[in-house]
Amino acid sequence: MNTRIAVVALVVIAVTVSLVIRINRVLGKDVVHEPSAKPATAPASVLDFSVKDIDGNDVSLSKYKGNVVMIVNVASKCGFTPQYAGLEALYKKYADQGFVIIGFPANNFGGQEPGTDEQIKTFCTSKYDVTFPMMHKISVKGDDKAPIYQFLTQRETDGEFAGEIGWNFTKFLVDRNGVVMARYASKTKPEDESVTKAIEKALAAK
Repeated sequence: MNTRIAVVALVVIAVTVSLVIRINRVLGKDVVHEPSAKPATAPASVLDFSVKDIDGNDVSLSKYKGNVVMIVNVASKCGFTPQYAGLEALYKKYADQGFVIIGFPANNFGGQEPGTDEQIKTFCTSKYDVTFPMMHKISVKGDDKAPIYQFLTQRETDGEFAGEIGWNFTKFLVDRNGVVMARYASKTKPEDESVTKAIEKALAAK
């Protein structure tokens, strides 16, 4: 009888310790990851980030606040690479109304952007006459994902437009206040009517 009581007591102690450990873990996680506990300096919008451009210069994306911005992860050896032409045409069509395209080269998909920044810049300008801002090559997926793409793909910061980047030439449309208002898949061409209508609507909003 005494042995049975001892065994029951040990089981109760083990369960209690296990529950305490679990509670502590949960409480610790809540404190660390609770949205309201974010540092005051946490970016409020996608245009609050600082990045490097393709020439290695520091760029504060806040300079584009007040503009309608399209953010695109690009690659030089992709089946969608000809979209560079459509992006450049789109940029030239709406630039004087306050529209900007920002290209982020990335080599995350099929090794389709293997070049250096210098090689990428030469390719874009010589083959597609790209004049819209191009940034330093980054990672848009995985453990080394750049902070700006962490923001764009996390539900906590980008709501319904969040989710991992599926391939090159995924497009995010950002309104004049720095809020993401649309996301377009790689297969959606820059000149698609759904894209141009959204841009025009955003440009018309003051």
